Amino acid sequence: MSDSEKTTVAASAEYERFVAVPEGDSSPASKSQTLGAAWDDLKRGFAQHELWLSLGWQDIKQRYRRSVLGPVWITIATGVMATALGLMYSMLFDIAIQEFLPHVAMGLIIWWFIAGCINEGSQVFIANEGLIKQLPSALSVHIYRLVWRQFLFLCHNLVIWLILLVVFQIPVGWEVILAVPGLALLVVNGVWVSMFFGIIATRFRDVGALLDSLVQLLFYMTPIVWMDATLKDRIGELGNKAYLAELNPLYHYMAIVRGPMINQPVEMRSWLIVIALTVVGTLFALVLMRKWRSRVSYWV
Repeated sequence: MSDSEKTTVAASAEYERFVAVPEGDSSPASKSQTLGAAWDDLKRGFAQHELWLSLGWQDIKQRYRRSVLGPVWITIATGVMATALGLMYSMLFDIAIQEFLPHVAMGLIIWWFIAGCINEGSQVFIANEGLIKQLPSALSVHIYRLVWRQFLFLCHNLVIWLILLVVFQIPVGWEVILAVPGLALLVVNGVWVSMFFGIIATRFRDVGALLDSLVQLLFYMTPIVWMDATLKDRIGELGNKAYLAELNPLYHYMAIVRGPMINQPVEMRSWLIVIALTVVGTLFALVLMRKWRSRVSYWV
């Protein structure tokens, strides 16, 4: 064997010794692709609350810049739509306006929050491409910014609820306090929904268009311009199958927030279903973040 061949063999042996993995030892998984890292992203993003609170408020001011009424237009538009739908459908279903209008109005207020988290959530990373590539912050900052903005819209619209309390003299008891945990659960779900659809729609751009159509369908499947009591009392034999409406998860989200605010009873199963969906949905979002969170900056 020549000297050059001996040198090549020695070098190969040294390389194999260097790259070999000892028996019984396994390479650790990348720390950036663990559930702990995904959860840490959510915590770091929440800790940067001054950033996303400021950005969310700036979004609203930018949207209504040079407008005389500003964000009040949000309330006016929602109030007009609620009044029109409430009057029309109360006559169609022969329901007292003092019972049906608060139902429709609160349904719309909650619905705009849900629809905003789904539709705008699917575009949240695409819309913030510049910040994602230039700003060294947690990915969840953009999610918190979106949910905070939608929550501000919801709070503006709650003026309508206060007006309805006065006009229709809706009795309000201690049960109204239950709307607070209901809103908290709604916001938490808004975070995981926006994160979940945001990552999926960034990777597969057709998902955004699909969600737009799905949200329109869900609007009519959710008790906003109709009441489940109407199905049970006024549609004959079909009323016996009114329980099928409860298969829609949004039915229960509506119930736990709207019920306490307009003096309607809320079934315990609605709370349990929403809590279960919150836990399961958060886990799904964490799994998705674990796998694809680091790739979002390359997809936008």
